[in-house]
Amino acid sequence: MKNLTNRPWFKYYNQIADLEIPELPLYSMFEQTVSDYGDHVAIIFEDEKITYRQLKDQVDRLAGAWREMGFEKGERLGLMLANHPDYVICYYAAQALGVTIVQINPMYTPRELLQIINDAKVSSIVGDPLAKTTIQEVNHLYSFNYIIGSQTETWGETEFKSIDELILFSAPLESPAKVNVHEDIAVIQYTGGTTGKMKGAMLTHYNLVANVIQSYSMYGDQMVKGEETVLTATPLYHVYAMTSAMNLGIYIGATLLLFRKFEVQDVLEKIKKYRPTFFPGVPRMYISFVNHPDIDKYNLDCLKTCSSGSAPLPVEVIKRFEKLTGAVIGEGFGLSEASPSTHRNPPFGIRKVGSIGIPMPKTDCMIIDNNGNELGPKCVGELLLRGPQIMKGYWANQEETASTLQNGWLHTGDLAMMDEDGYFYIVGRKKEMIIVGGFNIYPQEIEGVLYEYPDIKEAAVVGIPHEEHGELVKAYIVPKDGVEIDLEELKGYCYSKLTPYKVPKVIEVREKLPRNTVGKLLKRLLVKEELEKGEEHNAG
Repeated sequence: MKNLTNRPWFKYYNQIADLEIPELPLYSMFEQTVSDYGDHVAIIFEDEKITYRQLKDQVDRLAGAWREMGFEKGERLGLMLANHPDYVICYYAAQALGVTIVQINPMYTPRELLQIINDAKVSSIVGDPLAKTTIQEVNHLYSFNYIIGSQTETWGETEFKSIDELILFSAPLESPAKVNVHEDIAVIQYTGGTTGKMKGAMLTHYNLVANVIQSYSMYGDQMVKGEETVLTATPLYHVYAMTSAMNLGIYIGATLLLFRKFEVQDVLEKIKKYRPTFFPGVPRMYISFVNHPDIDKYNLDCLKTCSSGSAPLPVEVIKRFEKLTGAVIGEGFGLSEASPSTHRNPPFGIRKVGSIGIPMPKTDCMIIDNNGNELGPKCVGELLLRGPQIMKGYWANQEETASTLQNGWLHTGDLAMMDEDGYFYIVGRKKEMIIVGGFNIYPQEIEGVLYEYPDIKEAAVVGIPHEEHGELVKAYIVPKDGVEIDLEELKGYCYSKLTPYKVPKVIEVREKLPRNTVGKLLKRLLVKEELEKGEEHNAG
């Protein structure tokens, strides 16, 4: 790797410049925390508390049961659970056995589930009650070795096992499997990537432990081992919450204040009661907070630091949240292929709102043009990454792996810019860039302007096909509750803030925007709608 001391961001690292990544399996990391903080509360879920010692007992008993059932190192176990203590227990029980976890959204349809389990050759699956019907339907086509049910007695399947019963009636695992941290895959995280087709990012034990250590180092003195409570409302089956809430939280001996799903009123009541100190959230959650009419009654000043992941967070939302709560949102960046965190605004450096901050320690970055040449500051190009958190490759997909990992660099497909201080800014996706009359237009810039308009709750900007101009800029907006927006007035506002060719030519008002379960905006669905409208028009 190139000498990072020459990079402009290196001067901000101070005491973390020589950060060492321990060659440690995930289960050993968990064991160390139990040894240090055994009597601390590990999880609060629906007002029930579980200590670290109690958690390890359940993890070890489930791992013991699975070994008796014949689970072998390297086999793939589907984990299709919403947030619940069972998720944490299953995750670490699998790591104790060297079994690879395949993360699966419990809201997936049978078609989506089949695509993943066929690709990863999943042997058994742990299912949430939400996913019961889907798993049963797929089981008739696929035939799992075992279906392991969470929070339920029986699903009427001959292969069915209950997590509760397995823990209750099994002896603890006596010795964990021997793991090669650089080669053995801890998690396969499926991602749509730039093409929309699912690909499984192979994350090793070393990748995931490295990202925990990197993330911890970037919070500096703000994060104290054994003293934090993590507001865990983002789904753990998503790589961001898996690392930034669960694995990082467990590494520092924190209490996970765990929510099955994000309901803003319930979350605010629990914040008031349990006083969490750290919140890895997603934009939808921050937008819900700033639009809550009584936000100032819930004393969010307990939050020392917050982070945001999965999608860009509009600057206007950051400003409003921080003004309302006093808590600081440390913007960052990551992707499934990087375990996921690669950048963060550090508390020990300059803070630049709107920037994703500087690279994590041990992480190198560069921005290249279309010919692969490295660009200097203030130039827009594709962001490339390398570091200990970068995936091994895509599961059973050499073609995509070779395309994405080239000469040791991960090609992100994201357009970015670096300033003279070594702070990075995401401009947009290469695939999302709009070209009008030869000019490059980045949707994120226009969305930032729309979010500043006082009556807009949410906004999305895409390019739609146009016969004469190639593409047109179209904006989709969601007004705040009870507000009607004058679109001509809104266009005038945009003209006052943007060069004319960037102003949306079409603005559509919506009740809501399409998002996935993590809250990530699905712009491709908006584009798909427009293409289908065009086909209907041509057919007519």
